[in-house]
Amino acid sequence: MYFSITMKYILYLLVFLASNFSFSQNDKLKLTKIDSISIEADAFIGYDGFGNYFYTKNNVIYKKAGTSSVQYQNLSLGKITKVDILNPLKVIVFYEGFNSVIVLDNQLNEIQKVDFSSLETPVVASAIGISGQNKLWVFNTLNQQIGLYDLNTATYQNLGMPIRDGISYYQTDFNYFQWIDKQNQWNICTIYGRIFQNGKVENATNLQLLPENKVLFIDKEKLYLRDRNIDKRYQIEIVEKSFKKIYYKDQILSIFTDKGITNYKIILP
Repeated sequence: MYFSITMKYILYLLVFLASNFSFSQNDKLKLTKIDSISIEADAFIGYDGFGNYFYTKNNVIYKKAGTSSVQYQNLSLGKITKVDILNPLKVIVFYEGFNSVIVLDNQLNEIQKVDFSSLETPVVASAIGISGQNKLWVFNTLNQQIGLYDLNTATYQNLGMPIRDGISYYQTDFNYFQWIDKQNQWNICTIYGRIFQNGKVENATNLQLLPENKVLFIDKEKLYLRDRNIDKRYQIEIVEKSFKKIYYKDQILSIFTDKGITNYKIILP
């Protein structure tokens, strides 16, 4: 009799702990809607530090500032692979098919072209991003290494060791080249060539790596935030049921859908 009561108590305790653990792992974050912007776009790039929106439509880059906009197109270089707007005064446009980068000013006027095929050191770029000191992050598929290209001196420098597990997603800023490899490992390379691992992330789509070891991601058409410091996941409640891209910056979460962009205020835990 005593054994039976004890086992029932243990079972109830386990169920209680499991339910509480499940709840704690799926806490929800609520948003406050700021505004909606109607645009016709194939891809939403993001917005710069001045609040200007960047997007592409039919392989044309648009910069929307209030009711006015400017655009850039280069038919000779084929399809746009990536647009980096981290420095709003020096917009980087990557054309992987032609192994080239175009540098634009804040009015989307062309100010510089980089043809990696013409360098003394062979480079075939598959990842590009602006770095500090007027340099570009480059992932060279020929030697599977990250490097830095100096826009002033037109010189290239390899960093770190070759990457063995490939790149399934990458993200850059002035100081770091971060990527998720095909084993879902989060890796970071500094401008000095130091490479270190930062643990595994979810096998999900539409990732965005955030400061303070946090990750935004979509899993089964739901949006989540993972705080990897405490290994806790939060579901973010949004009205949109289908969306093309998520973009977070400065406590604003932008949701890009077929109808345009909706901006929300969000306070991350």
